[in-house]
Amino acid sequence: MTKTYPGMTVEISSLTTGCSISLFDGIFATGGITLSQVSIMTGLETYLIQNWVKRGFVSSPQRRLYSREHLARIVIINMLRDSLQIEKICEMIRLLTNEAASGNHPGIRDEELYHRYVNLLADESVNVSDPQSVLEATARICEDIPSATMRRQLTNTLQIMLYAHTAARMRGKAELLLGSMQ
Repeated sequence: MTKTYPGMTVEISSLTTGCSISLFDGIFATGGITLSQVSIMTGLETYLIQNWVKRGFVSSPQRRLYSREHLARIVIINMLRDSLQIEKICEMIRLLTNEAASGNHPGIRDEELYHRYVNLLADESVNVSDPQSVLEATARICEDIPSATMRRQLTNTLQIMLYAHTAARMRGKAELLLGSMQ
């Protein structure tokens, strides 16, 4: 079975800590990327991405080029949209950013959130059926955050992402099985 980066169509043999950073470094080595490149990497139709920009879920690209932050936001929404409303996904991210800003701490950018999430998935000790395992793993991913409030907010956000992403993947597997029975 082929593995892909979460929320993307880009194939990978296995998720490892830091692998998404290497991917982004390669993709953005020469600067921004075009809408068609974002579409190919995410499997999303261009009109859908443009609609997300128009509705304010994703900020407008600069000179028609999408940045690391744009791609991360689009990938996060794509990854979670089958189990959470897009408005709620964006609100969750906004709360994380605003929490940092209100406490005079550097914010957690969309790209950093995505990389931390991939690192969480790369942690083989995580058992999504065991809430304690999820809590411990997300705490490890966030232990370098100096602010206790920010660390708690990020830990909660990563847990939400893990449960929502897992739910979407399980739903997809259930639908495949159901389809094979017909």
